[in-house]
Parts: sequence; C-alpha cells; structure tokens
Amino acid sequence: MPAALLGLALLSGAVLALPDSAAHAADTLISQGRSVTASSTENAATQAAAAVDGDTGTRWASAFSDQQWLQVDLGATATISRVVLNWEAAYGKSYQIQVSQDGANWTTVHSTTTGTGGTETLNVTGTGRYVRMNGITRGTAYGYSLWEFQVFGSFGGSTPQCGTEDAARGHQATASSTENAGTPASAAVDGNAGTRWASAFSDQQWLQVDLGGSQQICQVVLNWEAAYGRSYRIQVSQDGANWTTVHSTTTGTGGTETLNVTGTGRYVRMNGTARGTAYGYSLWDFQVRTGGVPPITGGGDLGPNVLVFDPSTPGIQAKVDEVFRKQEANQFGSDRYALLFKPGTYSGINAQIGFYTSIAGLGLNPDDTTFNGDVTVDAGWFNGNATQNFWRSAENLRLRPVSGTDRWAVSQAAPFRRMHVEGGLNLSPDGYGWASGGYIADSRIDGTVGNYSQQQWYTRDSSIGGFSNAVWNQVFSGVRGAPAQSFPDPPYTTLDSTPVSREKPFLYLDGADYKVFVPAKRTNARGTSWENGGTPGGSIPLDRFYVVKPGATAATINAALAQGLNLLFTPGVHHVDRTITVNRPDTVVLGLGLATIVPDNGVTAMKVGDVDGVRLAGLLFDAGPVNSPVLLQVGPDNATADHSADPTSVQDVFVRVGGAGAGKATTGMVVNSDDTIVDHTWIWRADHGEGVGWETNRSDYGLIVRGDDVLATGLFVEHFNKYDVQWSGERGKTIFFQNEKAYDAPSQAAIQNGAVRGYAAYKVDDAVTTHEAWGLGSYCYYNVDPTIRQDHGFQAPVKPGVRFHDLLVNSLGGNGQFNHVINNVGAPTSGTSTTPSTVVSFP
Repeated sequence: MPAALLGLALLSGAVLALPDSAAHAADTLISQGRSVTASSTENAATQAAAAVDGDTGTRWASAFSDQQWLQVDLGATATISRVVLNWEAAYGKSYQIQVSQDGANWTTVHSTTTGTGGTETLNVTGTGRYVRMNGITRGTAYGYSLWEFQVFGSFGGSTPQCGTEDAARGHQATASSTENAGTPASAAVDGNAGTRWASAFSDQQWLQVDLGGSQQICQVVLNWEAAYGRSYRIQVSQDGANWTTVHSTTTGTGGTETLNVTGTGRYVRMNGTARGTAYGYSLWDFQVRTGGVPPITGGGDLGPNVLVFDPSTPGIQAKVDEVFRKQEANQFGSDRYALLFKPGTYSGINAQIGFYTSIAGLGLNPDDTTFNGDVTVDAGWFNGNATQNFWRSAENLRLRPVSGTDRWAVSQAAPFRRMHVEGGLNLSPDGYGWASGGYIADSRIDGTVGNYSQQQWYTRDSSIGGFSNAVWNQVFSGVRGAPAQSFPDPPYTTLDSTPVSREKPFLYLDGADYKVFVPAKRTNARGTSWENGGTPGGSIPLDRFYVVKPGATAATINAALAQGLNLLFTPGVHHVDRTITVNRPDTVVLGLGLATIVPDNGVTAMKVGDVDGVRLAGLLFDAGPVNSPVLLQVGPDNATADHSADPTSVQDVFVRVGGAGAGKATTGMVVNSDDTIVDHTWIWRADHGEGVGWETNRSDYGLIVRGDDVLATGLFVEHFNKYDVQWSGERGKTIFFQNEKAYDAPSQAAIQNGAVRGYAAYKVDDAVTTHEAWGLGSYCYYNVDPTIRQDHGFQAPVKPGVRFHDLLVNSLGGNGQFNHVINNVGAPTSGTSTTPSTVVSFP
C-alpha cells in the first residue's frame, strides 16, 4: 500500500473507532468453528481455520509481509461486543478490527498503532456478519500469527437460543473402544444416568454420535464418571471423517462439564487425548443441544431464468422464440437460460437454441418427454458459418423431427446428451458451411448422423443408425452402429467400448418434487445407459441442494457445503471473492443454463479436495481481470488417494480466459486427483471478443494433469500461450482431443521453447512410463505471423507403455506450418491446401 494510502487508512480507522466500553451482557463466543479465510498462510500447518478451532496449540500465520488479514464468517448478522486476539510471538503492531455485512465493504470498529502482542481483549461496538483483523504493520520480522481469534456478541440483538432437548439421546453412537460388554457407546446417549460408556485404558480414545442430519450445535454436556478426560476436544463433522474442533481443553475437571460451543455438523464427538486417571474415559451421559443461528436451507425456486413448461402451458413456441431472439447472437453477453419441459408430449415445437441456453426434459428417461418437432441449432446469425456456435446444450428429450432429420450445427461446448432422435441428425448448418467440432453422449439416433462439414466430432456410449461423411477427425467409443476403424481415410477412429464412464447428473421431476439423478459408474461401456431397464444410479432431493443464485457470496456457498448441502447453480453469472471449496465426498455441483463462475480478485474459483466421487457438471469458469493461478483445481497438490471405485467427474465443465472481457489465469484447469474422469470440456483462451491479445488475456497452460489413472473423453483445449495440455500423471488416457494453437503469437521468438520451435499442443512429460491416447488433432493458424513454424503438435517420451493412435496436424490456409506430427515423426504440413499430416500409430 502506498504511504499516502496507508496514512489515509489509519486516519479513517481512527475516525471510525469507537471508545472502549463494558462488554454487553449478551457476550457469547460466536466465532469458534466458523468459516474463516485469510490473505495468506505461512505454510500448510498454519491454516486460517486454526485460529477459530478453540485449540490454543494450533495457530494461523501469514506470509512475512504487510498488509495481511484474517476474517471469520459468523453465518448471520450479529452484534459484536468483544474481540480477543491471542497472539503468537509474531504479532501485529498496527492493525484494525473491522466488520462487514457482505465481506466486501468494511467498517473499522477498533484501530491501533501500538499493539502489544500477547492476549489483547478489545471491547468494541459494531454489527456485521463478517469480522476481520486487518494487519497493517507487523511487530516482528515474521508475519502475523494468532493462536486464537475470538469474536463475542449476539445474534438478532440477543444471545442465540440454545435448545433444551438432548439431540443425541437415542441416536447411533460409536466409540474407538469399550472397556467391556457392559460399557457400550450407546450407554452414553440412552438418557439413563446409571449406565455409562467406558473406553480401554489408553490414549487416544473417542466417542461420537450421529444426529441423523446436519444441525447447529450450541452446547455439549459431559457427565463424567470418575475416569474422566483431562485433555480433549469437542469436534463436529458433516461426514464422520473430516472434523472441525469447536472446543479444546487441557484442563478438564471431570464431573459435569457444560460447554457452550458454535458449530454445524451431523456428527459430534468427544476426542480424548489425555486421561485424568489411570483408567480410560468414561461418560454417564454425552448430551448435545442444538439451536442458535439457523442453518442454510436447501431447495426453493430455481430463479427467473429457469423456464418450466408442461404440455398445457400456453404460448410455448412464442416464449422459446423470445429467448432465442435474445440469445441467437449474444456470444459474450451475461444472460443465461434453462428451458425445462415436464414429462409429456409437445407438438408443433421448433426450439431454436442460442448462446447460453440449455434445453432439457424433466423425465427420468429421455422418452418421458417427447417433442413432435425439433431442437435446432443453425448459423444464420453468422452467415451460415457454425464455427462459433458455442455454449449451449440439449439433454434428456425424445425428438420426432418434422422433416425426419434434426439439425444440430454446433462447435465447442455444445453437448447433445441423453437424447433420442426418431430420425436423422444433421451436424452442419444450412448450406453446409463450416462447423468445428462437437460431442454426443448417451444418445440414440435412429437414423443417420450426417457429419458433412464438421471438422471433428466425438460420440460416446450411444446407438446410431449410421454415420456419413468425415473431414479431419471423427472419433467413436462405445457406439453401436459406428463406422469401422479406418483412420486416416476416411478419418474414423473407433473404439468398441469406453474404458470408464459415468453419465452427467441431471434434474428431473419425481411427481411434483424436483430431484437430481446421479448415474453410476460404468466400465467398458457400450450403448446408452438408459435403455434396457433405465440408468443405474440414485437420486438426491432438491432440498439437499443449496440453490445458488447470482449475488450469493462465496462465504455462503462454502457454509452450505460445510453444512453438507450440494450445490445447484441457477442460470446467471456468479462472482466470487474467495475459493469455493468442495471437500465432502460425493458432493454434486450442478449448473443450469451454462451457469458461469467468475473470480473477481485473482483467487482460484473452485477447488475440490482429495475425496471420492465429487460430480462437477454444467458450469463455465470465466477468468476475472486479476490473474488467477488456476480457475478450477481438482485435488490438492500431491494428492495420493485412490478413487478408482468412486472417481470424481468433470462433465460439460468449460473454462474461458478472455472474450467476455479482460481475463487472465496462469492455468485453466489442474487435475491432481487420481482416477478423475474429464468428460467433455472446452478450455479456451479467447481468440476473439473483448479483452483479447497475446498479453491481454495471457494464460500459459490450458490443462495440467498430475493425477494418475486420469481419463479424458472429449477433450477440447485451445489457444494457450505455452502448452495447451501438459500431462505428468501415470496411466493417463485420452479419447479424442481437438486443439488450435494460439492464433495471435506475434513472432517465432514469442513461442520459442528452448531449442524447440513452439510448445506442443499435448505434451506427456519425459518421466511418464504409461500413457495412451486415440484420435488427436492439432491445427495452427498463425495469422499474425504466418512464417511461424511449429516443430510438432505432440510431444511424448519414446517408451513401450506410451502409445498414440490416429494423430494429425494441419495448417489452416498455410498460416504457419508444422514440421512433424509427434516428436520428429510425421511429414510436415506445407502450402495453403489445409491438408492434414497424419500418424496412425506411435511409436
């Protein structure tokens, strides 16, 4: 911060600070166990959460610089009466205590330039949901470090009301051990003061209770027998695996201990770390009381841009046409729509689908919702050229096209999923103008799929009546009726089955209730999942989803996740000022209508933990004006867990850097978790639109894969400044890859990679021993400097376990050239004929 601004900040704090006064009567600790974030952390052992865990042996520490902050989200607006800072040796000399309603606009309630370190108790007066320590000047050469950051106050003008009922009584209890058959875990929650749980005579021991659902925990009562805990923690959890400490002590007294706590969870446990006697831990009663701040509720309406129709709805065609008029050419606008059709039959419908528009049936199977009509994408808005028909989708419908053939002339980020076409499907625009790639999955097309002018296309786990024509790269896996393998003439790459697949989650109606169906994993899949008995999997009711609408803060979204809710993003643009963190196994994060997430301040928009079975689907991550290190990260650095039985999947998840405005990100997507399925993604550094230029929307890497056993099916990555795909994980597989190198490279020197001319579109790192890929294409169009030469499109170590099938590179109109296809193998492109150079097998 410049000196002038720093002085202004201090002056502002002095003006707004209120004199110390006696603490309010309703003075309750309301910060412990809450969601907390910080400007930085010194290392992995000093995370922000350690400052609100009630454990004075753990701490948050910042980087060794000014200005740094730590803030806590109280979950609701509170009246703040006192803040206690328990500093480690590295303290703040000059800092502010600030409150905010939205986590963005702050009011200073205490300011000092003479902080003393140690424990500072600050009586303040303020109101807000968020409270932060805003450090301006450090008291040492190190960072800022707090053993505990405690906020005291009340909600709604009074102390939160804690219930009087014992929420644990009669619920399932488990323990680390029992002393004997007469002291089971259940005895501590049976309401009988004459029965008890007792553990083995050793440390560490625990007792936990499952409340049956997520609740706000406000009090825990421990009624100890003579064998008590001297040192223990009270912890809460949503899943029984990942725990948050809400109370910690090393001076337990035994007898009856009544502990006021603040936390949210389904599971509550006493985690004993040191006994008070030579015996074990023994509790006559373990009571849990709930209340306080109400939990975030799931379900509710889907917002104004989700339009739901049934066969009796008047004016369906007029409404669909109205949306199309708005969206036909709205390539970089902010409007988003989902058109949802209840089960039944609709006649005379031609649903033309424009940008950021999704159309879907609300049945459990495609045949539940029938159109005697069409779902159409054409390219009239772009003079018959479909190469920019991006960001739209069709899903879960049966079509009976009026002419016998439906038209779906799209390019990237336009999935056609779970569709049944009782007729043919034409993938080209009217007049057979250019189209540039698309994706079909889990669909049945009774007639012929007419490829015509589509340059590349991928079809997975479907049934088709036939396929005609090919341009450069048409790929099939698990498709009944697919043409035989024949690359490069015609350029068909055909795999009999898909090694691992799992269909995308989808919203449907069960009677009058909305639910999300979550399909199960399939191995060696072939044909659709929904014919012959229906799709295996399970359903989640909508009330288990936090319905995210534009304007919801990242703090609220994270609180909903911490509470155990899934996420349903409604159509719109969702701005976040902190990372959305998905750490619960099997969480579903589903977007409707190309819901778009934008990080405003250079954070990573979303991170997924190293956990099983997270489903991300139907989202667009759009870079903000401040550079983000990565937009979507699946798994932390150095993730090692085995997820083969229940992998995380990333489906119809798109990444964009620039185009809709200035945006920057070092990397589009990083996959660290083993066994992840990346099923249809377009990761795009914009070559047109607003905020476009070699440095203006700089982004060096599209996709980085570090996890082992990662499978990509339908991988589209384009225009990044360095490697579009860089793969260092073992046993990776890719089925279909489409790429264009960055058009706007200003010179040969700008893309020089050491002694290599140009960065490969798809690079497998030298240390990898096993990797396999099928149907990969890379194209160059260096229109700024057509003299640029690219040594190769693909780079990989020459090892028996590293195998590529059906590769091509192409120079579009002679704007730049490739010297080889992969490494030093494959003929160069030449001239202006736009004729691919191919390699059938490598090595």
